[in-house]
Amino acid sequence: MHKSALSRGNIYIGLPMWQHSYWPKTWFANYPKSDNGLSVYAKECNTVEGNTTFYSLPHQDAVTRWRDSVPEHFRFAFKFHQNITHVHQLKHCDEEVAQQLSLLSPLKEKLGVMMLQLPASFGPEKLPDLDTFLAALPQELNVAVEVRHLAFFAKGDEEKALNQLLISRSANRVIMDTRALFTGPVDAGGTSRRAMLEDVREKKPRVPVNVIATGDTPIVRFVGNDVDDDNRRCLLPWVKKVKQWQNEGKDVYFFCHRPDNKDAPWLAQQFIDLYNEDETIHLLNNLAIKHQPEQDALF
Repeated sequence: MHKSALSRGNIYIGLPMWQHSYWPKTWFANYPKSDNGLSVYAKECNTVEGNTTFYSLPHQDAVTRWRDSVPEHFRFAFKFHQNITHVHQLKHCDEEVAQQLSLLSPLKEKLGVMMLQLPASFGPEKLPDLDTFLAALPQELNVAVEVRHLAFFAKGDEEKALNQLLISRSANRVIMDTRALFTGPVDAGGTSRRAMLEDVREKKPRVPVNVIATGDTPIVRFVGNDVDDDNRRCLLPWVKKVKQWQNEGKDVYFFCHRPDNKDAPWLAQQFIDLYNEDETIHLLNNLAIKHQPEQDALF
């Protein structure tokens, strides 16, 4: 559903997963023990980046369980399966798309957005395929597209063509911000953490941060590091931009990643703190970790 510019947009803050073995003893320590990690997570965050559907599709009963585990205001952001985006690269996959959308249909309004993560090999010459794919999707489906080909970040004709295509299809462009991740050395925190950081840096795209809302639901995937000052410097501009988008009536999704995502809740709380600093009316709820010690010390 599209909002009127007269109506302030919502903000959805979430993580790339809804459960981690580290959280029951830290983030969720004050909650009763539960076998349903999603239901506990949904008491803290109002969205989640559902990477699971990129790798495999769930059983129908799992979708029903997910729907019943979260409140009405919660929104899932699931990815299209990798067969659709990386194997078929959006061509000759109508049946697979229909199958996935049918499988997720019980979520109804709780399916906030479907994310189309395209590989780096998907370049400007394939934009007609993207246009055909988006045109065939149900009109009521909220779609966000993430590109990784460097031509789409060069501020040239290729990027302009992509943005115009997305605007014409009312599709959102996913904004990936990895500046903090690639800030600073990798040798802090010991051998194991250094190896992990090197691995994460290798897997995450290092692309310019081109801030644009091509649809009514801007989506930011923010990948921080383990230094609060670095994260703060990169988060501060987003606080202003998010509030601007909300005032324009747009619903904003802000996903927080850390090199080890067990630490991602602390990054989400850091964003909430910055958002609330100069806010008097639309304060965001703090996470349960607000008055708990920081995650494991690095040094």
